[in-house]
Amino acid sequence: MNPRVAFYTFGCRLNQAETAILEQQFEKKGYQVVDFREAADLVVVNTCTVTENGDADTRRLVNKINRLNPRARIALVGCQAQVQREKLLALPNVHWVVGNEEKMELTRILQEHREDEKPQVITPAIRRRSFTIPVAGIDRKHTRANLKIQDGCDFFCAFCIIPYARGRARSREFEDILQEARQLVAAGHRELVITGINVGTYRYQGKTVFDVVAALEELEGLKRIRISSIEPTTIPLDFLKKMRRGSRLCRYLHIPLQSGSNEILQRMNRRYTREEFAEFLWQVHREVPNICLGTDVIVGFPGETEAHFEETYAFLRQLPLAYFHVFSYSERPWAKSRKLPGKVPREEIERRSKRLRELSARKRRIYLEQQIGRVEMVLFEQEKKGYWSGLTDTYVRVKVQSAEDLKNRLRAVRLDEIDGQTMIGHLV
Repeated sequence: MNPRVAFYTFGCRLNQAETAILEQQFEKKGYQVVDFREAADLVVVNTCTVTENGDADTRRLVNKINRLNPRARIALVGCQAQVQREKLLALPNVHWVVGNEEKMELTRILQEHREDEKPQVITPAIRRRSFTIPVAGIDRKHTRANLKIQDGCDFFCAFCIIPYARGRARSREFEDILQEARQLVAAGHRELVITGINVGTYRYQGKTVFDVVAALEELEGLKRIRISSIEPTTIPLDFLKKMRRGSRLCRYLHIPLQSGSNEILQRMNRRYTREEFAEFLWQVHREVPNICLGTDVIVGFPGETEAHFEETYAFLRQLPLAYFHVFSYSERPWAKSRKLPGKVPREEIERRSKRLRELSARKRRIYLEQQIGRVEMVLFEQEKKGYWSGLTDTYVRVKVQSAEDLKNRLRAVRLDEIDGQTMIGHLV
């Protein structure tokens, strides 16, 4: 009987892309990939350490695995494994702690490990070099697939642990990207999401992220290309021309702001002012009709006063944003912000975060109201409770009632009404 392996992924879209690749590698080695809740011989957890919540989530998950699957051996891989190896190794039934440099070699590591050996910790320094990926990350659970083009970051924002957990910026070989993209499309994926840690910094033998998009547009059968989160100073303006002309590039950008105060942005070591961010966002809003713009904001960065927060609140309110993700500041090992004075009390962070989330919900409602009556193309994903649901290229969740099998099909839908965070429409 083939050994059974289950996977669990924390964190970002890049982690999701890498888990999909690991699943394919394990299948090729004869493993049966099963749902996390099923009995398994091995459970692989792709960890995240961007926030302290990610650290706590790993501990809770390991305890849950041991309750559900007491005989399973556990492999913890990825970002938290890279920077907190001793803590992870102390967790019950953890046999492998593998950092980002070696985690895609996990099948080999397991094959070489003897049953009587002690638990292994494999977290070498991350080398700065271009890379390839041996198999395509075909995602059988989703119609969209993530396409990793880049890893690591050189920006060293004061709050961020990523350069230490993921290493310095490095790019994937250009042809290797296209090879995986062809395989993903051949497997039925109609939308590819370009992912990485800092995708706008992609550079390989003179090629940029714009060249990646242009090459993907030539692939027969691919209907959409979506850019995941991208830093404001790295976005090619030619992207706007593509979006405006109805290319396969989705009318969607998620551009992290982090703070609406210039003083806090400077303390964060961000590479723009609030004025530059606003000028760019309004340019995008003007040039690409109906584009969906989202952002990230951190609440409670050391030194953030009530005045700084109100400055951020007012700034976000006036920008043409459809939503924002609100993060409570987390003190991270090695991040420069650990040494900054002016810690904000936890209850104050929670109060400010609540206000921003309420503002984001109002922004989302306004954006959805502007969609009523529009006809948009929807890539349908699944049927649930009598409704088929999918996404527009502007990242609006839409559901329709239909007797047709709409899975993985792109259909025109008239958007009729709002239902919470989604819209209800009908096929046209």
